[in-house]
Amino acid sequence: MDLNTVLDVRDARHREPWRPGDAWLGGGTYLFSEPQPHVRRLVDLSRMGWPPLSWQPDGSLDIAATCTITELSRFARTLPAAAAPLFEQCCRAFLASFKIWNMATVGGNLCNGLPAGPMISLTAALDGTVLLQGQDGATRRLPVTGFITGAGTKVLRDGELLRSVRLPARALACRTAFRQASLHGLGRSGSLVIGAVDPADGSLAVTVSAATTRPFRLWFPLAPTAAELRAAIDGAVRPDEWFDDIHGLPAWRRHMALLQAEEIRRELTPEEHR
Repeated sequence: MDLNTVLDVRDARHREPWRPGDAWLGGGTYLFSEPQPHVRRLVDLSRMGWPPLSWQPDGSLDIAATCTITELSRFARTLPAAAAPLFEQCCRAFLASFKIWNMATVGGNLCNGLPAGPMISLTAALDGTVLLQGQDGATRRLPVTGFITGAGTKVLRDGELLRSVRLPARALACRTAFRQASLHGLGRSGSLVIGAVDPADGSLAVTVSAATTRPFRLWFPLAPTAAELRAAIDGAVRPDEWFDDIHGLPAWRRHMALLQAEEIRRELTPEEHR
């Protein structure tokens, strides 16, 4: 897509004042996929030199906003953590070509805020937090589940930048289960549910996304019964928060999410507690 309203492309390292019509440019797989009539200038992040993935002293993992899906997938193949398989499962949920994988970024997927965004699903399920940086250099950290507020909406302020996502060490040690459903074999996710069991205390987190307008992470200190899990999901997700578009009706999405959540509960819960 030729963005014929764009008049200039600037290097983000120069930190020039933000102007109306500016847009951050990561991999560009969304920006160049459709017209952007409101954009006048692109601020390119590709030369920022941020390490794609870095370990913190407390064992948590930072994923740079500019980390590509290819880089994340390759890293996860050697990741010494119980949750490692979940990374590849969510990368595969893109159902995209290698060309997209090589350019699309984790930060771009989060900032698009689309219900089917698999990096949203991954980071929300692993209790991730985003680091946001304003034009004045001030930073703030929010949970991924609080960063996305609806279908395509998030809490980014004007000119604010998503710098990275942090996954805590405790979440990386979780045993996980993954379920994804689409209306078509190679279609966009209509429902994506992830379960994670904390080995330290046996608690269970169930994250519902794609079926809903924003990700919902439900935490249970003890393994829930089937009825308790179903009631928790229906209590958390309002009727108007089941997403409705060409990739699935709300009733179907709710049905699939509840079915997948129960499958995950049974997979991750010891037989004597089911």
